[in-house]
Amino acid sequence: MFRRVRTVLIRPFDKGLVASTLNFDYEVRSAKDAFKDAPDIKIKDEFLDLANHIISSKKGKFDPSTFDDRYEAALAELVKAKIEGRKIKPKPEPETTKVIDLMEALRASARLSKTDGKAKAAKSKAQSPARKRKATPRKKAG
Repeated sequence: MFRRVRTVLIRPFDKGLVASTLNFDYEVRSAKDAFKDAPDIKIKDEFLDLANHIISSKKGKFDPSTFDDRYEAALAELVKAKIEGRKIKPKPEPETTKVIDLMEALRASARLSKTDGKAKAAKSKAQSPARKRKATPRKKAG
């Protein structure tokens, strides 16, 4: 956005003004084009009830200051290390975890919250761990 003319919408907010950058027509895809390949599906009532339950149990006030930009911090550290001439070590790959049945876990969570945590979660079916893939060679930085 630096040194580029932009169209903005200025509106009142609290004791000041807020400017929002507007997009040009060629920057925005129409909904018709964006969703033309999306299939029409019927969502089961069970899934809608579960989604509504999760949303209602998680809603609250949003405070963006509580979130850290880990990417920005990691990038800054990488640049700093490069400037100082330190050797950059790649982070190890995270270990694979076993695959769980998401719907069963959500149902168990919903049951727990309905009973205020007094009931124990139902035992989910044992799943076999995810098959380990061959590691691909890492590219060297620099």
